[in-house]
Amino acid sequence: MANSSMPSADPRPAEVRCTEAWLRQHGLGDGPPTPLLTTRLAVRRRARLLGSVLLAALYIAAALAQATDLMATAASGGLWPARPTLVLALSVSIIGLVLARMLLDARVRRVDRQAGAALARRVAHPVQLGWRTLLGRRYAVLVAGIFAGAFALGVSALAVDEGRVRYMGVVLLVAVAGAGLGVALQLRELLARPVVAEDEVSLTADVIMRIEDARDSNAPSVLLGLPVVLLSGSAPGWWTAASLGFMVLGLAAIIAAHARTPSCADTARHVVGVE
Repeated sequence: MANSSMPSADPRPAEVRCTEAWLRQHGLGDGPPTPLLTTRLAVRRRARLLGSVLLAALYIAAALAQATDLMATAASGGLWPARPTLVLALSVSIIGLVLARMLLDARVRRVDRQAGAALARRVAHPVQLGWRTLLGRRYAVLVAGIFAGAFALGVSALAVDEGRVRYMGVVLLVAVAGAGLGVALQLRELLARPVVAEDEVSLTADVIMRIEDARDSNAPSVLLGLPVVLLSGSAPGWWTAASLGFMVLGLAAIIAAHARTPSCADTARHVVGVE
């Protein structure tokens, strides 16, 4: 792979090693990692790490809210003290998570644009990717199933004759709407993203990164665990069993989709025409 000039400082040795490992993992380890690819992969690793931290922070906030409510309920003799401010705070936290993920995605796009502008030459063959290429049918069905299951849980919580459960059902529906908006915007951006590549190898790497971005960002894992965290210990037994079953089946479906869907590297080679 030819060396690429980047407008930023030289990549750190640790980032270069990570890029070498990524190239070997995807069967592209014939040449040394370029600054172009190293920079693009580094910003993606940081974005995914921060995204995981934000998701963990949301779970912690929801668990703390659950614990606070349970203690308040116990102190009031078993009567749940209606506090719409708590629901509002949790809804704002979910919206904040979606906005933060959008900012991380914007940072990745900005680095990609800078990388493309710094190329002395760009690949002449534009690769047009559709949603079937980015996600694959199994991943698309998986995402649709997770959203449908989370939405059904939220609606069913609204039918429970208990104020707290209904309030948390609203929070869950806000999470479904927020995650859906994030997935739609990310997929739209990935479909319109220009190619950042200078040769055949970097073109294949570009397609692999776009497919990885789509599969990582469009698996709404937050919707699998949030119902259990929000309503554990307060929802009726049938609802708790349904939410646990939804989480287990969702995780199993993610594993199965990952195992049966062609790898990102194989899909990218097919798109680019490299076997």
